[in-house]
Amino acid sequence: MEREITVEVPGLPPLKSEATSQFSEKHGHPGRVRLLLDRARAALAEGAGAPFGERDHLGLDVAIESPEETLPGDATNYLGGIADVLENKAAREKQRPGSLDYLGDLAKVALYPNDRQIREVIYRHRPGESQRYTVRVWALPDEVR
Repeated sequence: MEREITVEVPGLPPLKSEATSQFSEKHGHPGRVRLLLDRARAALAEGAGAPFGERDHLGLDVAIESPEETLPGDATNYLGGIADVLENKAAREKQRPGSLDYLGDLAKVALYPNDRQIREVIYRHRPGESQRYTVRVWALPDEVR
């Protein structure tokens, strides 16, 4: 049986960039980080599935809908931003104590221990009237590993 978690979020995903960590309040999208974590927490609370364990190999499916001219990032920056936000942030906090304080209890929300577990990726952008995106994470079956 395939285990999966789906998170639906209004707006655009957080972008990963090399200049400033998206976990810094100085990053241009702290609201996007908080919103993704809040929606992930809600999906977990609604019984969408349990967070994945260290041994799971995962798939990540991201579907973005927005008017074409409002998509400021590219696929790799969106995928990296989402993957980082949804992983366990405890190691990041150990490296830089207090760096996640602005997230409050959302800093503890995670779907998986480490984004290195992601082995399969699907990304789509579809033109639409509004900005929104869906993230689906699933455990890959043993025979795919």
